Amino acid sequence: MALSVGEYTPGANGQPEIVRPLANFSPSLWGDRFTSFCSDDEFPIQVLETYAKEIEVLKEKVRSTILAAAGSNQVEKMRLIDAIQRLGLSCHFEKEIDEQLEQVFLDESADTDYDLYTVALHFRLCRQHEAREIITKSQTLAYESGTFAKFKDSTGRFNSAVASDPRGMLALYEASQLRVKGENILDEALEFTSTHLESFELSSNPNLANQVRHALYQQLRKGAPRIEARHFISAYEDDESKNESLLKLAKLEFNYLQLLHKKELCEVSRWWKELDFVSKLPYARDRMVECYIWAVGVFFEPRYSLGRIMLAKTIALISVIDDTYDAYGTVEELQIFTDSVERWDISAINQLPEYMKPLYRALLCFYEEFEEEMIKQGKSYATYYAREDVKDLLRAYNTEAKWLIAGYLPRFDEYMCIGTVTSTYFLLTTTSFLGMAELATKEAFDWLRTKPKSLMASITICRLVDDVATYEVEKGRGQIATGIESYMKEHEVSKEEAMIEFMRRAEDAWKDLNKELMKPTSVSEHLLMRMMNLARFIDVTYNHSEDGYTHSEKILKAHILELLVNPIDI
Repeated sequence: MALSVGEYTPGANGQPEIVRPLANFSPSLWGDRFTSFCSDDEFPIQVLETYAKEIEVLKEKVRSTILAAAGSNQVEKMRLIDAIQRLGLSCHFEKEIDEQLEQVFLDESADTDYDLYTVALHFRLCRQHEAREIITKSQTLAYESGTFAKFKDSTGRFNSAVASDPRGMLALYEASQLRVKGENILDEALEFTSTHLESFELSSNPNLANQVRHALYQQLRKGAPRIEARHFISAYEDDESKNESLLKLAKLEFNYLQLLHKKELCEVSRWWKELDFVSKLPYARDRMVECYIWAVGVFFEPRYSLGRIMLAKTIALISVIDDTYDAYGTVEELQIFTDSVERWDISAINQLPEYMKPLYRALLCFYEEFEEEMIKQGKSYATYYAREDVKDLLRAYNTEAKWLIAGYLPRFDEYMCIGTVTSTYFLLTTTSFLGMAELATKEAFDWLRTKPKSLMASITICRLVDDVATYEVEKGRGQIATGIESYMKEHEVSKEEAMIEFMRRAEDAWKDLNKELMKPTSVSEHLLMRMMNLARFIDVTYNHSEDGYTHSEKILKAHILELLVNPIDI
């Protein structure tokens, strides 16, 4: 059997030697590029202050525009709100947007004479709106059943007028991504629009053509908010009906956030450099910048700075621990490390192999720092939940390592029981809650421990999409206890059939997540959106079955350059 976890083999002198199967991960693409940005002489504080002043002025102009829209027709109102949301500005105008959308949703004549574009836009705004108290169950069900039926012909297929309307088709494509289980008409709409949008000749409308290409590459519902905002800023700039104040606000906000995020990235990059894992643990992936952009994908707003920093550090530490269990440590070493984390006591470091000591020390020091921050916020209880998730994660990593060395292929349900934990999304969701300040109540964490359906949907998406993207590499390293292998054996299907089934199940999980986010709940919708954004970033990172984290040059590099390096011309 090919080695993946370290094994003992006979040495030249007859004594056992440890064979460690290095994965030979590529080095970081970024080096020390971001480590100097947070110093006083490098950080452009005056530029930031200028941006902040201009942003406040433009916010008032846009707020006035929103209020003035109350007297306009419903279509113009919806288009304005959609632009604000897609430009990444809705966090500044939540109250105003709620009020305007309430008028739109409660208008009984809403879609009587609307064209496809407007019906689809109305539907999507209704489905994705977080103010769920506005949308009654009866209204939601009406949208589930018959909204798009009028665009079908007598044979039950979408009519020829739909097929010749690329703008309406794009809107329908985006709306259908918010479907839930049982909505066959939206399943049909997604398939129909995907096929037709790929074949449209749009040379006469390059802006629409660019939007279609992007939408087919990255679904709007599954896209990371900042990445989608950056794309839409360019699209909106080419829109003849654009609002100039809104466009300028979006550009200033983007550059302002980029500076703040670069400063945070500088901080975590320095922390990472001081740990010196690149030389101490050279077998592990060096992906600090990619870990930080993942955190930005979960929450980008300025008020969540601590949350971003803590989440980025968590992902970085867990990535190294994952590589330790997955491709370096022996079963005996991994058991000792697992037991030491279970004890959560610095004195346990003396039992560890030398190479594991820096990692164990860094883990405990990080959570000690985390706990101090939570105590300052009056939330001394909070880090307990994260520590328990770390322990659960390492126990699951250890189980997978034992499976590997024993050549054991688990049943699929047995694999998923452990695999959902090793997805890391239990821990990362808890950590993202910790970064939500006043919303991170004890009741919220206790609710999370019940494994609500929204959480399990997000985790299932992560596990299945990750398994498809990483299967070939893991197989090449001798890992047989994978989800794909387990499913293939249990159901006697090919690799291709197993992968299709995994993606189908991931789509079902997206439908579950959509449904859960439309339900009234005692938990703040802002907390629920962390689960959505974690699921989104998995889709971004492993888009089209590529491992964009390990091989960040394939996917994440371009997003990092867009969000953290290149400002927008104003």
